[in-house]
Amino acid sequence: MDNPYAQSSGLLERAKAIILKPAETWPVIAAEAATPGDLITRYALPLLIIGPIAGFIGGQVFGINAIVATYHPGLMSGLTMAVLGVVMALISVVVIGLVADFLADKFGGTADRTSAFKLVVYAMTPGWVAGALQILPALGMLGLLAGLYGLYLFYLGATPVMKVPQDKAVGYTAVTTIAAIVLMWVASAATMSVAGLFGMGAAGMMSAGSNDSVEMNIPGMGKIDTAKIEQAGKQLEAAASGNVKTIDPAQLQAMLPAALGSYTRTAVETNAAGAMGAQAEGTYKNGDKTIRLTIIDSSGLGALAGMGAAFGAQHSREDADGYERATTVDGQMRIEEWNNKNNRGKFTQQFGGRFIISADGEAGSIDELKAAVAGIDPGKLAGLAQ
Repeated sequence: MDNPYAQSSGLLERAKAIILKPAETWPVIAAEAATPGDLITRYALPLLIIGPIAGFIGGQVFGINAIVATYHPGLMSGLTMAVLGVVMALISVVVIGLVADFLADKFGGTADRTSAFKLVVYAMTPGWVAGALQILPALGMLGLLAGLYGLYLFYLGATPVMKVPQDKAVGYTAVTTIAAIVLMWVASAATMSVAGLFGMGAAGMMSAGSNDSVEMNIPGMGKIDTAKIEQAGKQLEAAASGNVKTIDPAQLQAMLPAALGSYTRTAVETNAAGAMGAQAEGTYKNGDKTIRLTIIDSSGLGALAGMGAAFGAQHSREDADGYERATTVDGQMRIEEWNNKNNRGKFTQQFGGRFIISADGEAGSIDELKAAVAGIDPGKLAGLAQ
């Protein structure tokens, strides 16, 4: 029997099915021929990388919010965190799969390694899909509100997949979760919540038909268009196949102007990470004021930024000290921040699904930062990628 997730369209259909119609989908999964290796490499891996890559993009654009400050990781630091995120996700799949296999017969079920991995990877699906929310850190916490949905999927699948009696499925789910948390802590010295293990889920997703484009609802966010998610996935496939050219950082540097109005460029810096992307940053000074203008070519990874459009990402906060706004305009992210106390802000705009231009620092007004971003011609950037 062919695996239904062997192609990207099949993978997406299966992900939608287990999230939206789990009761109907678990028996189908239980009957399918598969191996743990297939389940990890052909289903889990393409989905679990969504969160780390989205987090990388979000960190580059928004920064990472700490208790007292916002940390903006460099390109290499961000990539390192993304890689570690993928590694940790893979470790969690293996550890929980082994635990689920070991405990099955203790609860009246049938111990079977392949079935255990089926149960785990499909139960984790909503968490991996919702990992796209990490593009916009302010919305990422919304996934935690439905974090128990992955546990619910695990509970529903315990009987058809592992043959655990229905009256013991709750206990099996609880003990597997607790044991996995302990083993993950020992194995990786990382603390993870139950919701984190099984996903920032999608309990609010509504039923859908068989069309390729499905609208799903997440509480507090509204509708999600899965067609846009599929489009982003195809772009990512093109990048993985080597069909996306990353711009030479020297060419990005050449796009940086010598001055921004009364601000004079005093330094430039470039970074590149092969096919993963490149960036160039210029530092501009005018007296005691400093603006940093950054051009990022996120290459194929920029496809994941398209998730922002799919999720209709928006955020707004305003008080006496300033404001923050994040919107999706024509499918492209736009972020605006301003602090009235220190006249410091940031303006970021995504272009063409892969380029991110950002200006931040001390300025006379947010308009100076917007003008700095507007001074970079997105058409010329797109031309460099040809």
